[in-house]
Amino acid sequence: MSKPDVPAQGEPVIDPRRQASGKALSLRDAAYEAIKHRIITCAFRPGEYLNEAYVSAMLGIGRTPVHQAIDRLMHEGMVDVIPRKGVIVKPVSLDEIIQIVEVRLINETHGIRLAAERAERDEIAHLSDILARAAQWIEMRDSEQLMLLDREFHNVLALASKNHVLADTLSKLHDRSLRFWFISLDRPGRHSNVHEQHEAILAAIRDQDPDGAEEAMRSHIEEFRNNLMRRD
Repeated sequence: MSKPDVPAQGEPVIDPRRQASGKALSLRDAAYEAIKHRIITCAFRPGEYLNEAYVSAMLGIGRTPVHQAIDRLMHEGMVDVIPRKGVIVKPVSLDEIIQIVEVRLINETHGIRLAAERAERDEIAHLSDILARAAQWIEMRDSEQLMLLDREFHNVLALASKNHVLADTLSKLHDRSLRFWFISLDRPGRHSNVHEQHEAILAAIRDQDPDGAEEAMRSHIEEFRNNLMRRD
């Protein structure tokens, strides 16, 4: 698996998902996004120790923003700080994914019901555009781009619920799911399966069908869990 490009020393780090808007991130947020991206894509492997000085040099960002970013990631459950040893990327745990799935089944199915009732035309158009872009990346078998589009798809759905507290909760929860997503979708056909599940969710949103949306989302989350359980 290739690692994401690393900016040269001193080069400003910008979240690629925000480049289109022209908004540069603060150093703290840039460090957070860059480190999180490497954790999600397993460029920083589960169980790997992270040296703050090394990460700082890699990103071309000072130690203080890097330290702040790591502290935030610790609170979000992506890294652990081990006394007298340092920072470690949280190991992959079957118990953790089961717990994440349990929480998603409660919160995300409720959120999708709200989205089916409240989604606006521009949000539906945005979701359609995401799926159109995803179809192109499926042909290229680009897991990293598909992971980013999966994140965007679920974030738009969460925002369409018009419940900002729920949307914030779902965003953090989904970020914790993403590296499991990245691990689980390394076999032929799985990207296409996820795409079909996303299409079913969007169809229910278009139809303003809360029951159908909940059923499609529940099936999507359960299949995510089953993919991980079937790994050998």
